[in-house]
Amino acid sequence: MITFKNVVKRFGALALTYDDYTFQRGRTYLVLGASGCGKTTLLNLIAGVTAADGGQIVIDGQDITAQSPSVRDRLRTRRIGYIYQDFKLIENMTAEDNIRVLEMCGVRSDGLSELAKRLEIEDKLKRKVRTLSGGEKQRVAIARALVKSPDILLADEPTGSLHFEIGEEVIKKLLECAKGKLLIAVSHDTRLAAYFDAVIDLTAQGGHKNV
Repeated sequence: MITFKNVVKRFGALALTYDDYTFQRGRTYLVLGASGCGKTTLLNLIAGVTAADGGQIVIDGQDITAQSPSVRDRLRTRRIGYIYQDFKLIENMTAEDNIRVLEMCGVRSDGLSELAKRLEIEDKLKRKVRTLSGGEKQRVAIARALVKSPDILLADEPTGSLHFEIGEEVIKKLLECAKGKLLIAVSHDTRLAAYFDAVIDLTAQGGHKNV
């Protein structure tokens, strides 16, 4: 479970403030909102990529706002799967090598073959990422996040660069693979709301404040 309480993130004279949230294990959440409202920052705060400037973010009883960057990094590496908006794949490497990249940090990649089948990329594993389509790259990024069997899955605009019909299929595959996990996805596309257990609209909550 993840809880947000009085969380603030400052960017110079501007601050992002978040309402109090509770994200439950086994449920899927879609965070909607216009560009700049703090969707990606919310994911980065949970993942420990960036630190909050106020309030508490508690993951399974551990207040990560009180932890050092190295502790937050270990938490992200071991327990959080993060699907980045720009994929962050290494174009000159094969899809399989991209998925297994965290093995260098001691993270196991058990079940890769089955995961590749579920995402329908088993015939793409030996291809260089640069030769793949946008939808195929997205599925590789999903596989990389899932292969370590994380408790928490974060997805930043998982359909942002895709035609809606292709993006819809990607979302269905993501939700199928994320069963039993805590999934938080952010998007500007309200059409995705029907696929998730709960929807949070950041445009209507929290917001920017000058400080």
